[in-house]
Parts: sequence; structure tokens; C-alpha cells
Amino acid sequence: MDGLPVGPTPSPPVIKAGWLDKNPPQGSYIYQKRWVRLDTDHLRYFDSNKDAYSKRFVPVSCISRVAAIGDQKFEVITNNRTFAFRAESDAERKEWMQALQQAVAEQRARARLSSAHPLGVQGSEPPDRAGSLELRGFKNKLYVAVVGDKVQLYKNLEEYHLGIGITFIDMSVGNVKEAADRRGFDLTTPYRIFSFLAESELEKEQWLEAMQRAIAEALSTWEVAERIWAMAPNRFCADCGAAQPDWASINLCVVICKRCAGEHRGLGAGISKVRSLKMDRKVWTETLIELFLQLGNAAGNRFWAANVPPSEALQPSSSPGARRCHLEAKYREGKYRRYHPLFGNQEELDKALCAAVTTSDLAETQALLGCGAGVNCFSGDPEVPTPLALAEQAGQTLQMEFLRNNRTTEVPRLDSVRPPEKHYSVVLPTVSHSGFLYKTASAGKLLQDRRAREEFSRRWCVLSDGVLSYYENERAVTPNGEIRASEIVCLAVPTPNTHGFEHTFEVYTEGERLYLFGLESAELAREWVKCIAKAFVPPPAEDLLARDFERLGRLPYKAGLSLQRAQEGWFALLGSELHAVFPEGPCEEPLQLRKLQELSVQGDSENQVLVLVERRRTLYIQGERRLDFTGWLGAIQKAAASSGDTLSEQQLGDSDIPVIVYRCVDYITQCGLTSEGIYRKCGQTSKTQRLLESLRLDARSVRLKEGEQHVDDVSSALKRFLRDLPDGLFTRVQRLAWLEASEIEDEEEKVSRYRELLVRLPPVNRATVKALISHLYCVQCFSDTNQMNTHNLAIVFGPTLFQTDGQDYKAGRVVEDLISHYVMVFSVDEEELRKQREEITAIVKMRVAGTASGTQHAGDFICTVYLEEKKAETEQHVKIPASMTAEELTLEILDRRNVGIREKDYWTCFEVNEREEAERPLHFAEKVLPILHGLGMDSYLVVKKHQSMEAMLLYLASHVGETKHGMMKFREDRSLLGLGLPSGGFHDRYFILNSSCLRLYKEVRSQRPWSGAPETSHRPEKEWPVRSLKIYLGVKKKLRPPTCWGFTVVHETEKHEKQQWYLCCETQMELREWFATFLFMQHDGLVWPSEPSRVSRAVPEVRLGSVSLIPLRGSENEMRRSVAAFTADPLSLLRNV
Repeated sequence: MDGLPVGPTPSPPVIKAGWLDKNPPQGSYIYQKRWVRLDTDHLRYFDSNKDAYSKRFVPVSCISRVAAIGDQKFEVITNNRTFAFRAESDAERKEWMQALQQAVAEQRARARLSSAHPLGVQGSEPPDRAGSLELRGFKNKLYVAVVGDKVQLYKNLEEYHLGIGITFIDMSVGNVKEAADRRGFDLTTPYRIFSFLAESELEKEQWLEAMQRAIAEALSTWEVAERIWAMAPNRFCADCGAAQPDWASINLCVVICKRCAGEHRGLGAGISKVRSLKMDRKVWTETLIELFLQLGNAAGNRFWAANVPPSEALQPSSSPGARRCHLEAKYREGKYRRYHPLFGNQEELDKALCAAVTTSDLAETQALLGCGAGVNCFSGDPEVPTPLALAEQAGQTLQMEFLRNNRTTEVPRLDSVRPPEKHYSVVLPTVSHSGFLYKTASAGKLLQDRRAREEFSRRWCVLSDGVLSYYENERAVTPNGEIRASEIVCLAVPTPNTHGFEHTFEVYTEGERLYLFGLESAELAREWVKCIAKAFVPPPAEDLLARDFERLGRLPYKAGLSLQRAQEGWFALLGSELHAVFPEGPCEEPLQLRKLQELSVQGDSENQVLVLVERRRTLYIQGERRLDFTGWLGAIQKAAASSGDTLSEQQLGDSDIPVIVYRCVDYITQCGLTSEGIYRKCGQTSKTQRLLESLRLDARSVRLKEGEQHVDDVSSALKRFLRDLPDGLFTRVQRLAWLEASEIEDEEEKVSRYRELLVRLPPVNRATVKALISHLYCVQCFSDTNQMNTHNLAIVFGPTLFQTDGQDYKAGRVVEDLISHYVMVFSVDEEELRKQREEITAIVKMRVAGTASGTQHAGDFICTVYLEEKKAETEQHVKIPASMTAEELTLEILDRRNVGIREKDYWTCFEVNEREEAERPLHFAEKVLPILHGLGMDSYLVVKKHQSMEAMLLYLASHVGETKHGMMKFREDRSLLGLGLPSGGFHDRYFILNSSCLRLYKEVRSQRPWSGAPETSHRPEKEWPVRSLKIYLGVKKKLRPPTCWGFTVVHETEKHEKQQWYLCCETQMELREWFATFLFMQHDGLVWPSEPSRVSRAVPEVRLGSVSLIPLRGSENEMRRSVAAFTADPLSLLRNV
């Protein structure tokens, strides 16, 4: 294979190559000329010296001896086969024999060196997949093995066991793809195409998956592995002793082989965080590599394997079950660890850890953490409160790396199989069940295609003692396989007839395998599902089994204020509801998935997080295991989408208004109220249809953008949606009653009848009617411009809402009455009118300001934003919708100037106050319009990089605890407060900041030991709610601040009175820490978006209030008069329409 590209596995050096005559296997006297090549690992021969793939290869390790047999002939003898060759001369034969004998001797020396390793001898690498396949060009099936980054071909299973094969294919130059035959696939290389045929489609998928993994392995790099193997103990698996281990546990700091890595994953990320030395290149920083060189397997096994009995030691050939039991005992239970002298004394362990991390003694830190020291324990010093902070202060970077990697590691415990904080660690009740099930081969990825009935095999299955075993038949003694209930992470029930059997269920395990079972009987399938669920769901989560679920399992999550550390909870998906049981409490109120404000996936492909945002809570579900997480993700996305054509089956907003209606109404309110003939004009049929289809599919993800969608297309989509409702907006049952009510002559009686009928509508219909009429009420307010008064709107919407042909005038009369009597029919109270007044007032003031600056455009809310600095050439005029966030504004400015965002570029929108010489970085989720409304003449917005954000995020990542306290220089603004300090200068004050308030203490009389906080009897001099504070960086120079690291704090009271004071820190780092903590407390820990969107600004979903914002148009004087009139009488703008 001369000339082949070198893969990640270093190609063994060629010892000798040349032409030889070879005697065929039949023993014929006719010799065949072959190109023979010998390297340190194999003896191979080819048809030609230009061939890439051999006709035969013989591992050097299989050669027992080499002997001369006559003139120029010699034999290569293995335990089972003899290969005869003939050279051109005796001298050449001698050279070949010497080369072969030397290669065999060196191979045996290496084998002896490996066997000297205390944990075992090197075993051959197990195949990722092996079995028989048909290969085009061969009469009989070949035995194929995928091993590491190579695909090996053998004549049969016997030769595979002997190690004598045909050829092997380096997957660094390979690619696999499906062939035309449903069971076929091609392995293509630059030198040849190998066309394989599997037994079934399922087998084909499994082979494709295995070969794709081999390609990934081949394209990986050995650089990290070779550096870590520089330390001799790291060259052998820390658990079984297999040579050249290419995986590692980065928190345990041990190097392990591929087979042990699979079992480490089964322990969970709380015990072992497994990473590849070859593929996870981003993980392996210089610091982490140095940590493995300092600790690694030598120190790891001195601690974790100090007391392993020889009878319990692993070997490279140990079975998966033996590995699992050993690793559970070693790492989860700490059975073999070397106990620290302070074991059992938590306080002393924590003190010892705080001392150890300031030194270079990593082994001591490892022993202390492994014996129970708290990685986040309080050091006693509020300035450096944690071991991580102590290590940072001492400049111990390796200690910092080790502590970060173990921040969420669970302490080994001998008294429980599962960690104590996981509520499912209790003993599960014994469940027994048996019967026949139909089963397919397990898969390593989701089942996208239908599994035919022929792909299922009938198996006798027994569920007993927490193990689901499946046998060839009911008389078999040895099971074909088993699934432990403790390893089950998810149980899913596909809809009937998804596969060849009508009723099926899927079992997902920690080992990233999916098992599919089927039955024809719905009752039997339901009974099996309930029994398996009871076997792996703990009693605290049994409430989830009360109803028929579609998916059930456990997942890591973060929620509420506990966002520093993930926990594992139990989840069940029932229709469009996601039920949850968390460790800290009883069954949570289910999440209504169709009412979510946000459903998004954040992070990269390796660390995905599903974000579910409801009105009152946010839930982060982590993708620790890719297989079951992908299944959950698809199921939740499907459940959150619209499930039918009726209103109640749509995605719903907070007020039970379908998101599809909300999206359209909001867009037209922002962009189309002044559009002439709005709703009367029709959009383009093709565009309207495409828009409606996307809205019906997933309205939550559709972002309507001005310039991309015309208002007439959106209005037509809304009308089409309402007209096509199967039951109509007013329902078939009540439709006639609404039409009859329109004929009542007495207006008061008519309004009363409408209100009665409104109450009878289903909740979603009732909310939608009110939202739509409220919108049309606003539309007709601008009839002078859009030519759509109440009567014209009724003509359009009467037939649409009542689904008539337009001949019945009563439908239009109902709509006209509802718009005209909107306030009385829908009981619009003073509070709603007040909100509408405030919103319209704010918008009109913005319009007036825009007109005065000469940048006003019809229907737009314009402001000037600068990029990086305030200069004429950097200004941008931007339209600001009511709910535009600071992040969206930042991205729009950067998009306009084609500014690319690189890694660690923290672009932020700042509010700059020139008079106060201070600036405030806006939180990424902060609404921009209210800020613009409050800007003074000396203030403006600028988008620039936040130079301190990275340092603040690093501080928050290492900060432990919910408070910050310390001394700062303090000065009040006497012109605002008049509270009277002894002088107008800065004075030392002690501050405590927590999630609810900021407290100021005149002096610190005493402190609690180990806390640094004042005694509770020491009452604060002042106290302010933390969420009412605005923090500006900088202090104006005329106040003569004692340091240049200060900030200005503004507090607005409930009576809208402003208070202002100034704080100064001693160092820039101290300033950053205080400012980061303020942001953390004010925004529930979410200081920076985990994955900012790079799309252009979308029309926001959340409104400023309950009413859509209305763009007004006209001259500056007209708008001023409108504001004054509307403030005096909210209905004054509406009576003259």
C-alpha cells in the first residue's frame, strides 16, 4: 500500500519489501510472483507493487518460526498455516529470513514488556462490529471486522480467530454511503470501491454506523495521546491494563481504554466525565495535558486502586459485566481507595483541602476530594471564599483545573449504589413479569424508518430482580441478552402502527443503546410498559405512572435559582404536557408545551441544552446522553407544535390566544395600521399559502420581518386561517345565536346578549375573539389613513369569521357591533385603558423626538445608535419595536455594518450619560424602548465591546454562595437625597448584596466565624431592593473619587423619586466582581446569553403590555395634540372615528 496517506495511527515502518515467488495454498509446483512487504506488525503480499490492498496479511505476532526448505525457498510457519516463498537467490532468501526472524523477536520482546505491566497484559483491540457480509467479486461471504480506524477482511470466522486475513482498509481515506440496493452500501477509497451487502436493512445501518465511527477515529489526531503517554503508567488502561488507551476521565484524571470508557459513561457524568484523547481536541488544553502528566494513572491508582484484591482485578479480556461491577465498586463506592487520615471529619477535610490547593500537591487534593472534602466548601475568608479562589490567589493553575473538573463530581459512598442527592437511589420494588415479545437488534441511533415485521424476532422475555432478560425460547436456560433496570434511562411508546407490529415500545439505556419491542395486543403491550416502568422508576416518581405516557425517563436539568449544578429529575410526556418530579420536592405543575414562550436548543452538538421557558419558570434540560436526549428533543418539539386545525390544538400564548393569531396581529399592528386598504386588499396567493403553512407547522419559530413579508400577505394568511377553522371562531353550535342577536334593536339588550354568548364560547375562542376585535378596534382608529372604518372591516371579517358566502348581512353586523361596543362587550376596564394610554403616549413621544431630529418616517419609531463611539460617521438610525431587546439591537447594528462576531467578542449596547460621566451596559434581555423613553438630552446609546465581560463571567463561574459583602467607599448625592453625611466626601461603608437587597452598614462591629458577614443584631443603616437599582460604571470627576474604579447607583422609589449615590472600589478586579454580582442577582443568574442568535432582528414575541403598540403618523404638532387629548380622555381619539 505504498503511497497511501498516513492516518492517525502511525504507519509501522517497512522493514523489507520486494518480489518473491509464492507457492499457492494447494501446494502446486507452480509459483506465483507476488510483491511482499514486511513491517513491524504484518507480513503482506500483493499482486503488484502498485496495489493498495493486499491479497493476504499475516500478523508478525502469529509467526512461530521461519525455516529454509531448499534452494532459495523458505517457509513462514504459524500455529495453523504455513506460507512458502522462493527468492531469486540464496543471499536474498537469507536477507528475508533474517528480517522475519528479527521482526518476530522484537514482537515477542514487546509482548513480554506488556505482560510485565501490573494490571495485565495487552489484549488485541476488540472490534467495534464484526460479522459476515457479501462483497462484490467474491463467491462466498467474507468475515468483516471494524477495529479502531480500520476495516479488516477475512475469508471466514476461523481465519479471523487465527488473525490471518485478506486485507485491511485504512478509513482515513474511506467514505461510506448507501447503495441502490436496500441492503447494500459502498465503502469507497481513492483506490477501490468495496460494495457490501448485509442481511437486512437494520444490519446495513449498524454497519454504516460502525464504519462512520471508524472514519471519525481515523481523522482524529494522536498528538494529545502521545504527549500523555509520555508518562509510562499512562500507556496502559488505569482499570484493565490494556495498552495504548485512547480515552480518559478528565475529572478522575485517569487514562482508560475504549472498553472501559463505555462502562465509565454508564456511571454518569457525576462520577466520570469521559473524553477521547484523539477526537475531543478542544477539551485538551495545555493545562489539562500537564495535569494528566502530573497525576494520571500513577497517582490515580495509588488512590483509587490502593486495595484491589488480585481476584477482583480487571484484565484486558474481562467481560462488560465484570468491568461494570469493578468500576461501580472502584469509583462510585470507593471500595478500593486509600482512605485519608481525616476521613469522616468533614470540617477537617475541608480545612485540609483549602490548605492543599495553595500548594502543588495535586495527589493530596485528589485524595481529599475522593474522601469527601467539599470542592465548594467555604474557606473562611470572604475575599477568597472557595478552594478554587484560594488556588487562583496562589497561582496554582493545575489545582484550579482539577477543581473545575470536579466541581460536580459526586463523592463515593459505600452505603448506596446511587449518590444521595439523586432521589431515585432508593431501593426499587421487585417487579416480575414474563411472556413472549418480538424484538429487533439493538441500535445506536434513533429509528427513523419503519421496522418491518420480518425484522422482529420472537423472544421469551423475563423481568425479574431488576433485570429484563430475553431468551431464544421459553425452554432456554441462558439468555441471549439482558437489560438491567438500573441502566434504563428512558421508556418510549410510539404511536400504533409505527412499525411492523401494531404496538411497540422502546427502551433506552445508559450505554447509548435502543431496544425495540413489539406486540399485536394493546393490553399486553401496556402491561409490559407499566411493569418495566415500575422496575426502574423510584417510588417518589410513581405519580408519573398514573396515566398512559408517551415517554418516561430521567434527565439532567437545571431550574429556578439552582443553575450552578445540574440535578437529575424524572420526566413524563403526556400529550402536550411535560410532567416532572424533582429531587427537592413533589410532582411539579406540568409544563404546557403548546403554551411555551420559548423552546430552543442551545450549545454545540456535544453539549446540547433544551431550554423551555414558561411565563413563571425556565427549565434547562441537558443532553448528557445523546441518544435518549435526541429522542426527548424530537418528542417535545412535536408535542409543542400545533396538533390539528381547531383553535384549542394550536400553539397558545399566555392568554390562550393562538400564537398564529398573535404573530399576525402583532405584525400588522407594528407595520400595517396605516397601510391603505389593510385587510381589504389580498396578498399574493403563493406567498400567503407558504406563510400559512409555516405558521401552522410551528408558529412559535416563525419571525415575521418587515421587508420579507408584505402586510397584505400576513393579513390574508390570518383571514385564511380564521375562515378555515373546522368549527369556526364562533362555533357551529352558537353561530346562529350570534346572528340572531344582531337583530335586537335595543342597544343595551343587544350588548347584554353578546356578553352572554361570549361567556358560552370555549376559553380559547373567547380569548381569540377579544384579541381580534381589540386589534380591529385599533385598526379603525386610523381609518382616515387606511380607509378601513368599522363598516368596511365588518364587510371583510363578517363572512370570514362566520364562514358564510357574504350574502348574509347579519354576519357583518355582528362584527360591526363588536367593534363599536368593544369596551362594553369585553368589559375593558380602566387598567387596560391606562396601559393602552401609557403605551401610545410612549410611542408618540418617540415619534415626536424622531420628527424633531429629521429622521421620522411614516409608521416608524426611530432612534440614533452609535457603533463603538459617538461620531457622525458611526451613527445608525434604527426602528425600535416595543419589545426589541438590547441583544437584538446590538445584532442589528453589527449586521448593518457587517461586523463579524468572533469568539469572546462580547458586543453590548451601552447607555451613556455624558453629564454623569458614566455608562451602563444593558442586559441582553432588557427592552430598549422604555430606556429610550427615559433618556435625557445628555444621554445616548452606543454598541461596543464589553471589555470586562469575560473576567466577570469567569468570576461568576468560580463564585460560590448567594451573597457578596465587603468594604467600599460611599458618597451620597446630597442634591437629590439631602440625607446629611458629616461631609460631602467619600466614606468607608460595609455592604452586603444578596438576591433581594443591598444593605449598607456604617461599621462592622463583629463577624460570624467562617462567614465574614455582620451579626444579625447589627441593623443596616440603609437598605435598597436590588431589582430597583440601576448600576452605571464611572463616577463624575468633579466629585473627586478616591479611586478610578467606581460606579454610580440610581434607585427609583415607588413614588418615582430618584435617589443616587456613588461607590468606589480599591481595584479594577473588585469593581468587576461587584458589578458582575449585581447583574447576577438582578437577572436570576443569566448574565450573558449562552448562544446569541446571529439572525437579523425578528419581530419580538412579547409585548410591552397587554395591547399591541400602535405606530402613529402625522406632524409633530398633531402628535402633541393627540398625546394631550389621549392623556386627558383615553377615548377621545376613538369617538370621532
